[in-house]
Amino acid sequence: MSVVLHISDTHFGTELPPVVDALVALAAQRHPDLVVLSGDITQRARPSQFRAAKAFVDRLGAPLLAVPGNHDIALFDLWSRLTSPYARYTKAFGGNLEPVHASSDLLVIGVNTTRAWRHKNGEVSSVQIERVAKLLNAASPQQLRLVVVHQPAAVAQAEERVNLLRGHEAALHAWSAAGADLVLGGHIHLPYTLAVHGLSRRLSVLQAGTAISSRTRPEAPNSVNILRWGEAVGAPGDLAQAGAEKWVFCLIEQWDFAPRDQVFIRTSVTPVLPERA
Repeated sequence: MSVVLHISDTHFGTELPPVVDALVALAAQRHPDLVVLSGDITQRARPSQFRAAKAFVDRLGAPLLAVPGNHDIALFDLWSRLTSPYARYTKAFGGNLEPVHASSDLLVIGVNTTRAWRHKNGEVSSVQIERVAKLLNAASPQQLRLVVVHQPAAVAQAEERVNLLRGHEAALHAWSAAGADLVLGGHIHLPYTLAVHGLSRRLSVLQAGTAISSRTRPEAPNSVNILRWGEAVGAPGDLAQAGAEKWVFCLIEQWDFAPRDQVFIRTSVTPVLPERA
């Protein structure tokens, strides 16, 4: 079984030390095989904020796959934004803005959806869509296939449509057809799992809240996701009736920070059934 810790929108510069320590403790307890950080790692892309972020992820004790968010490009330093927008990010997290993690049961593909000329909105190009689809087409049936972006590829609330990733419809159709199971993101500080309908095969969007920042929404505390893949669990009613005693789900756990106890607690478990031929 593989365990993935999905965190997002850490916004270093606004981090809450008790929440940082609680998340480090959660990682120590749950032993993730991979940490996925889906952007907005810093608040203002300052060198000190990137240093703090790197020190934090080193404390988590697991391999990291990260992509930048719009906050990870300097906002007020226009010269840096135009000439070397990712220099500070790459100094902390390496030069690959679209990393890939592959193991016997995981395929995780990072996509850089930020643009130096955009302050907030993200986009995915046709070249990026095709690159991801090619990698997905080469995946094995045993691999859980995750695509990581920053801005949401689908939203659960109508008022959040303004934050949708530009090019999301083409991306979801192509990636679904190529075999993606989940598209992970952040940006709006609102956690949810949303099945996307109208595609050629099952695909869900998984959003993370802000992991450790003070920039929470009233309805959403600091939170992270833990994905568990590769453990056979009892089939649900309709599958059991069809004769399937066991089925391999991806179990998505949402963990929220509880201020009174100063720990992360599991608040929900959502089973997602990847489609396999």
